[in-house]
Amino acid sequence: MENNGKQQNEHEQNLANGQTPPSIGSEVTALQTILESVSKLPPDARIRVLDYVAKAYQLDLSANPRMAEMTSYAPNYSEKTSQVSPKTFIADKKPITDVERVACLAYYLAHYRQTPYFKTLDISKLNTEAAQPKFSNAAFTIVNATNSGYLVQATKGQKQLSAMGERYVLALPDRDAAKEELAQLNRRKRKKPNSK
Repeated sequence: MENNGKQQNEHEQNLANGQTPPSIGSEVTALQTILESVSKLPPDARIRVLDYVAKAYQLDLSANPRMAEMTSYAPNYSEKTSQVSPKTFIADKKPITDVERVACLAYYLAHYRQTPYFKTLDISKLNTEAAQPKFSNAAFTIVNATNSGYLVQATKGQKQLSAMGERYVLALPDRDAAKEELAQLNRRKRKKPNSK
């Protein structure tokens, strides 16, 4: 147990210093596997599975200050996706630009429609369902959202919401908090040591 605590402290110290821990590759792979598996389940089943994993590995997530910080970003919406329409979600998030709207729609697809990977047509259809103005050029807006860091490449030419995009959408409609999220992520990127 002491060794686990030491590893956790080293991991947190690396993150605080903007350094990528050596194990980050294996963590990302494990996370992708978990997300792909769990995304196919209904919300109540996801909770049961994740709760089981935490108990199986004797993890007290509530005691971890980083977990407490992460859960403070949880959306104020019900776990039942049918209770939040895309129209209500977008109205609550109040995106200003088309790029922000794409990020919000991508978030909705991932969390309320169990569609983490999407194409431009999926975003356009959801945009119509949310009763939002039509994009003048949806494909161009998706490219802009990707270049801005809100989206990243997925498999088979699809896109997915990035970690930065997720945190940004969660912070909305508080624009100051959303901008602070972007600033923190940019600071972390600048602190990463150059590999030679």
